[in-house]
Amino acid sequence: MCCIVAGSVHDYTLMKDVFTPGSAWFEKVNLWLDLGFLGVDKDYQSTQIYLPHKKPRKSKKNPNPTLTPEPKKQNRKQAAARVIVEHAIGGMKFFHCLMHRIRNHLDYFVDHFF
Repeated sequence: MCCIVAGSVHDYTLMKDVFTPGSAWFEKVNLWLDLGFLGVDKDYQSTQIYLPHKKPRKSKKNPNPTLTPEPKKQNRKQAAARVIVEHAIGGMKFFHCLMHRIRNHLDYFVDHFF
């Protein structure tokens, strides 16, 4: 299931390529996603899908759209949990040995590396 893709590929596009929409991949799982995954509730079944609240669009009737305090509070709570995960992923990317294959034919290299 591991694949290497270009950074320009959207997360949701990659998710649809790896996990076929309509299948029961996330049926018994709670999904915590960001706004890059809008539409996931139509493509996948899940017990609970958590997406941040989106700010309303600007219009003539609503020239200064804002979120109410309750959705803002929920978004902050979700972001606080997500930032921990994002920092963990970034920490792993710092160590390139966890991302890339070690191309080495020395028998003793593993002893020195690990």
